[in-house]
Amino acid sequence: MKNIKDIIRSFTQEDYENKLVNLHIHTKYSDGDGDFKQIIESAKANGYKLISITDHNTLEGHKIFQDEILITGVEFDCWYGYVFIHLLAYGIDVNNEKLRVFLAKDKKGTEGALIRLFSGRNVKKLIEAIHDAGGIAVLAHPACYWALSLNRLVKSLIEIGLDGIETYYPYPRFRKVVKFHSAKDVLKIADKYPELIKTGGDDFHGKMFPE
Repeated sequence: MKNIKDIIRSFTQEDYENKLVNLHIHTKYSDGDGDFKQIIESAKANGYKLISITDHNTLEGHKIFQDEILITGVEFDCWYGYVFIHLLAYGIDVNNEKLRVFLAKDKKGTEGALIRLFSGRNVKKLIEAIHDAGGIAVLAHPACYWALSLNRLVKSLIEIGLDGIETYYPYPRFRKVVKFHSAKDVLKIADKYPELIKTGGDDFHGKMFPE
């Protein structure tokens, strides 16, 4: 199988916008409404090339279900300085010991917004664990972060190992309103640092993809 970086780099903005690739999906294993297996089946029925289910702070679904169109994923809640961020991890070994310590201890840690807000994860050590697990670390929905300088935030994260930035993201749900930067700002920053992998997804929380 190709390196996870090469796989994701091979997709274009059109692949994300035309709903052929979606690397940001939640299920009942965290705060989504859909069944993990049914989401996979729905994606296949709708012609997706690749998806990643990225439940908050848990890999339990990936330990049970695998599929040719599915890559392992998880979304971690972290504080980085004064900024509360979400880090996506792709292509990780679900049984990696170093990554395990960053996963939720119970269901509340995967769906309770307030509980997740009090996360004590160290971002540098988390990125190191993601790499140790064979994966890549990607900054999720960057336009939502209350950072005085989004560019400075991204640059600082690159210095501690950030691999990618979620560039093709429609900012659905409450994120339509809660934005501190524009999607164009994110694209400019992604272009400024060519070493960053551009990813995308629509933060899907539903039961099945509409046909």
